[in-house]
Amino acid sequence: MTSKTKTAIFAGGCFWCMVKPFDTQPGIISVTSGYTGGHVPNPTYGQVTTGTTGHTEAVEIEYDPEVISYERLLDTYWQQTDPTDALGQFSDRGDSYRPVIYYGNEEEQKLAEESKQQLEASGRFEQPIVTKIEPRAPFYPAEEYHQDYYKKNRVHYNLYREGSGRAGFIRKHWTDKISKK
Repeated sequence: MTSKTKTAIFAGGCFWCMVKPFDTQPGIISVTSGYTGGHVPNPTYGQVTTGTTGHTEAVEIEYDPEVISYERLLDTYWQQTDPTDALGQFSDRGDSYRPVIYYGNEEEQKLAEESKQQLEASGRFEQPIVTKIEPRAPFYPAEEYHQDYYKKNRVHYNLYREGSGRAGFIRKHWTDKISKK
């Protein structure tokens, strides 16, 4: 990370599906799949999937704030998750798939809380918005085969995104805000 760039960390279910929506935007330097929020240093995918490490699957986004704002990252985040489901995301269930915005400073916390309140007030969802907003914890990159999964395994990625229910949920709740890709 250069002094000009910043990082953001978001958990929204399977990290495979959280990379592309950020990676394809101007101002994004890199998106890394990994694990955060737990008590085991340098966890492996196998350890995290047991549900005993406390980690969530997450993405760490390095971005240029002169090109893309943290607020825009938050908008993208909300449009990729089911903010009414605290017990996982889509077909992925359990603590390691819970939705969390990890803030790095007071300004990010304030912006995340405001965006959550705005989403709640919008009436877009009938159920309460339950996504957690928590302080950043150490982030551990996932194994290499998880990185850029949507590029390396396009067919499986697309099948998974549809089959998990994520793509349909996004179409149902966000078609008016995003273009179909």
